[in-house]
Amino acid sequence: MAIATTSYFISRTLLFSSKKLSSTMSMASKTIHSSSQSITPSSSPSLKIVDSHLHVWASPQEAAEKYPYFPGQEPSIPGDADFLLKCMSEAGVDGALIVQPINHMFDHSLVTSVLKRQPSKFIGCCLANPAEDGSGIKQLEDLVLKDGYCAVRFNPYLWPSGQKITNEIGKAMFSKAGELGIPVGIMCMKGLSLHISEIEELCTTYPSTVVLLDHMAFCKPPVNDGERETFSALLNLSRFPQVYVKFSALFRLSRKPYPYEDTGELLSQVISSYGANRVMWGSDFPYVASECGYKEAKEAVSLIASQIHVSSSDLEWIMGRTAMQLFEHS
Repeated sequence: MAIATTSYFISRTLLFSSKKLSSTMSMASKTIHSSSQSITPSSSPSLKIVDSHLHVWASPQEAAEKYPYFPGQEPSIPGDADFLLKCMSEAGVDGALIVQPINHMFDHSLVTSVLKRQPSKFIGCCLANPAEDGSGIKQLEDLVLKDGYCAVRFNPYLWPSGQKITNEIGKAMFSKAGELGIPVGIMCMKGLSLHISEIEELCTTYPSTVVLLDHMAFCKPPVNDGERETFSALLNLSRFPQVYVKFSALFRLSRKPYPYEDTGELLSQVISSYGANRVMWGSDFPYVASECGYKEAKEAVSLIASQIHVSSSDLEWIMGRTAMQLFEHS
């Protein structure tokens, strides 16, 4: 994938000891110390740190000149590409999957321009348009084949009122994604329990389409029977080998302040059910910048991983290897 051509960085958050790396890696590595156990990444030169979930949108000037916001979706925080690149550089993140933001709705021109300016650093996830006239199917195909998008996001709350993502248009787009060889990210912002039956139906009917569950399907650490049942449903989706989980936007999942330690048990059980090679970290930039900071969001994963005794190999999968393998042809 294009991300793999970027310079090799080993995140300082993956190291917890003062051991020296071999001379072949000494120029490309950084070290971060933690009060917890030592985790040492492998010496594979292909290892990159990849953010599997973030957004960019136009600066106010860009919006005024060329890339207008969708009416009513004007952002209240900065999320321009220059800000993102600065944050990624400071955090030692090599590449990312940019998810089309609702701020520009189905106008992908801003994100497309960023992808073209930084082809070695970014790949794109477009936003599915569930218009009843079926125009979104052709748009999806064009965005993938002409503009190089590598994934598509299903936002159930953009579907016509009263309709599900398993309606005729939803199934057509889901099937088309499988034909195009791109995964479908599903945002269950109002709760996995509202969409579990739809996800199971799509996975059963179209097993060749890969599914990404954004933000752990919005499952918080359960505190009651209903939440425990929903989290069990998330774990049970692992029976579909094409389903992956994003351990992303931890500030949305945690009931505690940074570093969101209560998400550790969630991560532990997800790794046990799915395997680390079906789990990937994501920041949810730019929202995370005002929550805990971009660099801190990346570091939180290593802190959490050390507390639940995640192996260095598993941590490598979560911090980049899973995304690199999933998008290796992108």
